[in-house]
Amino acid sequence: MAENHVSRRDFMKFVGIGTAALVGSATGVTRVAEAAGKAGESTKTDFFQKIGGRPPFRPIDPSDKDALILPPGFKQDIVVAWGDDIGNGEKFGYNCDLTLFFPIKKSSHHGLLWVNHEYVGTGSLFMYNAATPEKKKHEIEQYNVGGSIIEVKRVNGKWILEKNSTYARRITANTMIDLTGPAKGDAAVGGVTEVKGTHANCSGGKTLWNTALSCEENFESDADRWGRNATHYGWVVEVDPFAPESKPKKHTALGRFAHENTAMTLSKDGRLVVYMGDDANNQFFYKFVSQGKYDPTAGKANSKLLEKGILYAAELGNGKWLPLDLELSPKLKETFSSQGEVLVKAREAAKLLGATPLDRPEDVEVHPIDKTVYLALTNNTSHGNFHGQIVRFKEDGNDAASLRFEFEVFAVGGPQSGFSCPDNLLFDKKGNLWVFTDISSSKMNQDNVYESFKNNGAFFISTQGRNVGEAFQFASGPRECEMTGPDFTPDEKTLFIAVQHPGEETSDPAKPTSNWPYGDIPRPAVVAIQGF
Repeated sequence: MAENHVSRRDFMKFVGIGTAALVGSATGVTRVAEAAGKAGESTKTDFFQKIGGRPPFRPIDPSDKDALILPPGFKQDIVVAWGDDIGNGEKFGYNCDLTLFFPIKKSSHHGLLWVNHEYVGTGSLFMYNAATPEKKKHEIEQYNVGGSIIEVKRVNGKWILEKNSTYARRITANTMIDLTGPAKGDAAVGGVTEVKGTHANCSGGKTLWNTALSCEENFESDADRWGRNATHYGWVVEVDPFAPESKPKKHTALGRFAHENTAMTLSKDGRLVVYMGDDANNQFFYKFVSQGKYDPTAGKANSKLLEKGILYAAELGNGKWLPLDLELSPKLKETFSSQGEVLVKAREAAKLLGATPLDRPEDVEVHPIDKTVYLALTNNTSHGNFHGQIVRFKEDGNDAASLRFEFEVFAVGGPQSGFSCPDNLLFDKKGNLWVFTDISSSKMNQDNVYESFKNNGAFFISTQGRNVGEAFQFASGPRECEMTGPDFTPDEKTLFIAVQHPGEETSDPAKPTSNWPYGDIPRPAVVAIQGF
């Protein structure tokens, strides 16, 4: 029958995907444009057809060059790189990831950037030699992680770093940070109300009141090497870039796990909803729903909303959100003695309740028009899922606070689609999805599964219209890098990205495998791309 016809693109969605995705093929969400009716039946459908289409650039081919390759008509400015002076006596940290642009006076040409610094890795080859005392090594590493606040301007068509900024600041693994929420002072964190530092800062998000949320991801190994209490890490950290004297906060109500990012939106009744993924094999998809309601006139006082609410984990088989709450899920009382302990051990609590293990749930973003939720599942080779997929969720009643949902597999990585291992996601105002990939550099060089993709790249995918779900390559990064943290200026004429760990497979500092961006040693850097 005609209504059962499956297109080639739809068919490829279900080839070589993981177990959770197979559940999606059974439960799936009807495409929003299709749900609106056939052409002519709904102005909503007509609208989506108009915004969907081909990308606003000439797609490029995959590249293995040691350069950031962009389409014709686009230019790139290196804004700041590892070791550069950012002002106030501070240096830019290593392995930049998330970038968030905060306009100054609503400008698209002048603002602050919050930038995450995730980890050191092989960068240590260029930071110190083997004879350096262990304590000194740790001090160097701890300074080079966390985050940077920098001031940037577009001057004569070029983006530059303002080194005389009063806002320039570093948050490091030694910055004192307050705890908030149920785990604050709980025995599960050793009874403390503040902790020392933040590290493993992967992605994050921006709050509705104009502060940065930075997510601690793979914190375990460094916390162990540095002799830190592991329960003090794995949280979402809030930083106010416009208040240099302010103290960051770790919001324990959002749970402790390998946080990739946050995607903040509002429920129909005005409560705050924050979606989050746990970036590890067989881990879970979460959302936090605040107890109180967002007040746009309250400004930064809305931060209190992140201190009290319910954390949920997704169970895909039945399309249910499971509350990680002692009162709402009495089963948890058999294992956990306090709500603080539930949140410290969010993974264990989610597993106990029957949440669905997924294939590395990484970036999650909310569609700006139809409010569906997109989640990148990067891969899980133990499941035979080498290339990952992007899953789209639709909350019941289109309400972010709903306890039920449906979902579909929106796009699948692989040679047939041209991209592999989706990681960071970004929507533009038209609802187009920008996807940044994370093929492991070690596998990129050794595994022919990924050979055709060459270096990691950035892709444009329309979410509605004639070309829905098709990927068009926008950028290719330098050798062995991952391009991360994309963020547009408000006018969407500049895209900031972070180029992380170029030359990551270097084993001899005298023979680096990349010389990007300055032609000497490889340096992670933030780039401003213009030409849109």
